[in-house]
Amino acid sequence: MEEPASDHSAIRNRWFRRLPATLRLKTSVLAEISGAVGDLGTYIPIVLTLTLVSHLDLGTTLIFTALYNIVTGFLFGIPMPVQPMKSIAAVAVAESTHLTLPQIAAAGLSTAAVLLFLGATGLMSVLYRYLPLPVVRGIQLSQGLSFAFTAIKYIRYNQDLVTSKTGGPRSWLGFDGLVIALISCLFLILTTGAGDSYKEEPSSSEPLSGSESRSGRRIRRLRILSMIPAALIVFLFGFLICFLRDLSVLKYLKFGPSKLHILRITWEDWKIGFVRAAIPQIPLSILNSVIAVCKLSADLFPDREVSAMTVSVSVGIMNFVGCWFGAMPVCHGAGGLAGQYRFGGRSGASVVFLGIGKLVLGLAFGNSFAQVLSQFPIGVLGVLLLFAGIELAMASKDMNSKEESFVMLVCAAVSLTGSSAALGFGVGIVLFLLLKLREFDCSSSSSSSCLGFQWMKPKSNAEEDESTHLLA
Repeated sequence: MEEPASDHSAIRNRWFRRLPATLRLKTSVLAEISGAVGDLGTYIPIVLTLTLVSHLDLGTTLIFTALYNIVTGFLFGIPMPVQPMKSIAAVAVAESTHLTLPQIAAAGLSTAAVLLFLGATGLMSVLYRYLPLPVVRGIQLSQGLSFAFTAIKYIRYNQDLVTSKTGGPRSWLGFDGLVIALISCLFLILTTGAGDSYKEEPSSSEPLSGSESRSGRRIRRLRILSMIPAALIVFLFGFLICFLRDLSVLKYLKFGPSKLHILRITWEDWKIGFVRAAIPQIPLSILNSVIAVCKLSADLFPDREVSAMTVSVSVGIMNFVGCWFGAMPVCHGAGGLAGQYRFGGRSGASVVFLGIGKLVLGLAFGNSFAQVLSQFPIGVLGVLLLFAGIELAMASKDMNSKEESFVMLVCAAVSLTGSSAALGFGVGIVLFLLLKLREFDCSSSSSSSCLGFQWMKPKSNAEEDESTHLLA
């Protein structure tokens, strides 16, 4: 009776070994799928807003972002997100004169050209290598807290996505009420906790004392809870509410993908798109879509750290492919990576699953699927975004010295107050150099050391091993 099960296990193992290394599951299939929806708290509101306000074709965007997800899953081997360029989206819908679709595409292409140049020439790698860690942590902290503040606003207040304005307090009852959002939040807390993993099993070879037995039972219980695909359940719950709120949305669904066409971008579109949207987006993309993503990948996946050059080139190529067809400008975001990791994504398979889901919806329903998404409860999206933002902000917990924490907090405060990552970055760099200048001493060291830049250079493996040996 055991032979068929053994044969089935052997066949399954052979099948998994044939997968590319980047797609081999690190956890269960359900956990990877649950992680895949971890960044939808950002993706859905922005895409839906651009669809309603700027006449973005949702079907085209779903298809192209699906292809990006699948390719990045194969390429990076981690749950690398594909997210909207937030600054471009904010400018497109927030100002009195909304950007047209060609102007949005021009802004995305301009930003992509800068990142492609920096990545291809190696300048992005140089910037990543010598950038002070406290400044990077400050950018991550500010972005994470910004997500969390937006999430709380989504949960507490009614949102008008078309006008990008916050309305009155959200009612307690109803399909998009506070009760639904709070139930979703409590469910995620009970199942995922603070995001800790519980892989260790108590040894069964030796008898356990009473306290060890209780600890073992607690760990087993927490492991069982952590195996529940919590984010996936919450997302499907919200998806079900779409139809419960208004069953008439079904009659708006039309089968078949959107028609692809190449945008005609005039010189005026290039000028307006670059000045109004690309200029504020470029520093944000460099800092959050490349530098912060690479650092976060090193924190979460030490054996699979992605290079700044690859990420930068990836953003450039994605937009040079899709923007010409009217797809939304996209990038890789640290918040999306934190969210997908928080809910179970551990390999490239996570975003491949997400890409397959987007591709099916884009090919099956095209732009008509926007009618369904417009009914998705914003409070539930706020809950998903809240957990993603907190996970990103928690990356700053390794700032142990007072000096590092000081630089990080000032950088984060300026970024949040001025709503500009570039301003916070500039202040953080100046502050870091001023603190190093206080310790300036060229009498017994080289000029590079006395200026403090030696602290910023990463140690080689040999240097790290030697330091560890000396400490031991």
